[in-house]
Amino acid sequence: MLASDTDLNPNPNPHPDPVHYQMESLISILENTNTEAVDENFDVLRAQKILDEDHYGLPDVKERILEFIAVGKLRGTSQGKIICLCGPPVVGKTSIGRSIARALNRKFYRFSVGGLSDVAEIKGHRRTYIGAMPGKMVQCMKNVGTENPLVLTDEIDKLGRGHAGDLASAMLELLDPEQNENFLDHYFDVPIDLSKESYCANVVEMIPNPLLDKMEIIAIAGYITDEKMHIARDYLEKTTREDCGIKHEQVEVTDAALLAAIENYCREAGVRNLQKQIEKIDRKIALQLVRKGPSNERPVARVHVVLSNETTTESLSEFVEAEVGGATQVVAGSVEGSSNEMASETTEEAETVQSDFPADQIQCPTDQASDSKYTLVTAKIQETEATDTVEKVLVDSLNLSDFVGKPVFHAERIYDQTPIGVVMGLAWTAMGGSTLYIETTQVEEGTGKGALHLTGQLGDVMKESAQIAHTVAREILHEKELDIPFFANSKLHLHVPAGATPKDGPSAGCTMVTSLLSLAMKKPVKMDLAMTGEVTLTGRILPIGGVC
Repeated sequence: MLASDTDLNPNPNPHPDPVHYQMESLISILENTNTEAVDENFDVLRAQKILDEDHYGLPDVKERILEFIAVGKLRGTSQGKIICLCGPPVVGKTSIGRSIARALNRKFYRFSVGGLSDVAEIKGHRRTYIGAMPGKMVQCMKNVGTENPLVLTDEIDKLGRGHAGDLASAMLELLDPEQNENFLDHYFDVPIDLSKESYCANVVEMIPNPLLDKMEIIAIAGYITDEKMHIARDYLEKTTREDCGIKHEQVEVTDAALLAAIENYCREAGVRNLQKQIEKIDRKIALQLVRKGPSNERPVARVHVVLSNETTTESLSEFVEAEVGGATQVVAGSVEGSSNEMASETTEEAETVQSDFPADQIQCPTDQASDSKYTLVTAKIQETEATDTVEKVLVDSLNLSDFVGKPVFHAERIYDQTPIGVVMGLAWTAMGGSTLYIETTQVEEGTGKGALHLTGQLGDVMKESAQIAHTVAREILHEKELDIPFFANSKLHLHVPAGATPKDGPSAGCTMVTSLLSLAMKKPVKMDLAMTGEVTLTGRILPIGGVC
């Protein structure tokens, strides 16, 4: 047996000839560029159907994508577009890019720039280095084999910056429609047209302004409870049960249990933790099913053998032995009884003998059907599958803790009736949002002792907002009741509960004003009322950032 040098040494040169690799890659890219681009599909109805299948909700995002497709249909072609998808984690930004590519019938390519700090990752290495490689975009065109792919640049807000240059500045040429028509890769040193590519970016914040200016921002907000319910029913439950090997009829999760899981375990903008909780439920159910053991019953086939009065017991016994094999005794006993009855009868009515055998031991007579030895008139086999009783596991709000443990979050309402000086406010968090109380009480009263003490781990901005609220409440009280010098003669203590959690921002201004006025006027605030908004020194309420 002869072995080639390649077989004996499969990798004789770990560093291939750079000139050969360069020419091979360049020819591959030029072939892809010279060939026609992939025919795009500008069917808006088809795109709407694909987006609805892959994602629930997100009407603004879907509307913008459909607008892009409609413009391409009217123009006959779609120019390269840079779309920046901005939103919290796990709201579907990356999967939306894949859905856009499927709706447009484009090739999809994804690469992440999170943590990259070397400009050569984008612009390519110089050929003078050993192991030099072209940049990410050149590798993209080589891999997808077309000149108009949809490229998802993931984690663009986490660009690194090191001694090898500023990667954000290198991305400007890549994302600028005026420059990427002649994109120059250092490895090839040949202009490459990237203007027909479309880019999606998964960002949150902290993108350099020059780079952000090149993109069209599409904000993706977090999901509300109703949307999470639909996503769990339509997408998450199906995938997790398939992964765990559980059939749909083996488990039932009630709406009350799913709602409790969302509110008490998964307070987030996305659905990652919700998917984890559903996976935890399915794993517990899978363990219960395995411990009980599967059903070992085999499918049973019922054999109906129709005989004439000429058929003897011996011939039937031979037939059963030939066709079934090994189960002759039971059938012979049944046949003997049948033959005795046949002997006592004068009519030539056919008798039917039934016997149960395992389905895998039944063979239909084919070659012996024409043999005169057997006077078999009809042989009919009916297979009846054994009905395995499937025990359904019910998960409701009462036994949910048995599957996912104790609740992580609890009800934030700590007052059945809010006392004087307490008001509920609204706060933004990384999980989407929550409520918090503003509590104010009078510590000391005396002439000229007016002061305000703040606690609750408040940031500098929130402390300034509290001072403004104190001044505004004092002015409002002065306008309404001139004879009450409450704030001038009272030392007040304002506290925001959950002291271990840092808090900052100006949006609690109007809530603090209401809390101070409630204490001064001795009037409680409605228990079902919550508020938020920055207050100015003149008493104006400003719009909330990202909402109004």
